[in-house]
Amino acid sequence: MDKYTKQSETSYALGTTLTIELLSRKKEVATRIYINPKQKRDETYNKLISLARSAGIPVIENNQKIFSALSGKDNVMAIGEFKKFDNTLPKDKNHLVLVNPSNMGNLGTVIRSGAAFEIGGLAIIRPAADAFDPKCVRSSMGAIFSLPFHYYDSFEEYEKEFPAHKIHPFMLQAKKELSSVQKEEPYSLVFGNEATGLPKEFLEKGEPVIIAQSSLIDSLNLDNAVSIGLYTFKNK
Repeated sequence: MDKYTKQSETSYALGTTLTIELLSRKKEVATRIYINPKQKRDETYNKLISLARSAGIPVIENNQKIFSALSGKDNVMAIGEFKKFDNTLPKDKNHLVLVNPSNMGNLGTVIRSGAAFEIGGLAIIRPAADAFDPKCVRSSMGAIFSLPFHYYDSFEEYEKEFPAHKIHPFMLQAKKELSSVQKEEPYSLVFGNEATGLPKEFLEKGEPVIIAQSSLIDSLNLDNAVSIGLYTFKNK
């Protein structure tokens, strides 16, 4: 088993919870399950074995070297190997759009928030962090196996595919406060890069909005801003 690279055809869910999520929500892409020799033969172990067997996925035990090589941690008790997969975003559902996200931890957290607030799909505009990197998979806590996402080479490519979506770029330069926006479905909530935000040309797209905040900070973290936007729109 080789360490993950962006060119790899497979990736890894490092951890028992992530492996269970893989087998429960996306078993068709799972290829192998590895169980740490230190894993207790308890209810969790039995659940892993049962899920793997019912899906016809081979289970490999008693290979400590794999865990040392892939995780670098002593507390990882299971690893789920899976094939990279692609999704089609539903046209009639609301979307979250990330333009050039660069941090894999942030991307994973955003994927988790998207699943928590039941957004219909996630569009990721390149250049962007790799959603299949095990760091991103882990920070998503397995939500990557339940939230549809798709990469696009430009925002224009995404916009052309979903012309009916009401676009809401989140920008510090916007005049409309999030609390006063009228929800029209289907909608797309658009967020920019962690360091630079969205380019100014997004002020000309759809209805730009700003999250009102105090003067004590200059901006919110990407994952915080996304969670606020998702929650607000879900509950309008």
